[in-house]
Amino acid sequence: MTPEQITLVQASFQKVVPIAGTAADLFYDRLFETAPQTRALFPQDMAEQKKKLMAMLATAVTNLHKLDTILPAVQALGQRHKGYGVTADQYAPVGAALLWTLEKGLGPDFTPETKAAWTEAYTALAGVMTNG
Repeated sequence: MTPEQITLVQASFQKVVPIAGTAADLFYDRLFETAPQTRALFPQDMAEQKKKLMAMLATAVTNLHKLDTILPAVQALGQRHKGYGVTADQYAPVGAALLWTLEKGLGPDFTPETKAAWTEAYTALAGVMTNG
């Protein structure tokens, strides 16, 4: 990722933080709508899972400029996901749901450049997770 892309992701995420609960609802609703087979991977009560999602995103976004610091944690997260039954092909609908959520949550602030930056960030992190 370029420094400009990192800045775009971090700045746009700061606009998501105040609507974190809504963003998590949008994300999981969209994921389960577009990839219903993923629903079985999650607990019935999603409250804690939604908090974990936003916390994980915050950690990743905050540390994009020093990826070497978070790579071990991202790899470990990928290993845990494999243990839950997550397959590599399930990362694509997750990425699509994330981008859709950001588009809905950020509105006109989700510019093509911001979308490209988030796509790059997600692709990089998902790649580490699937190889973890």
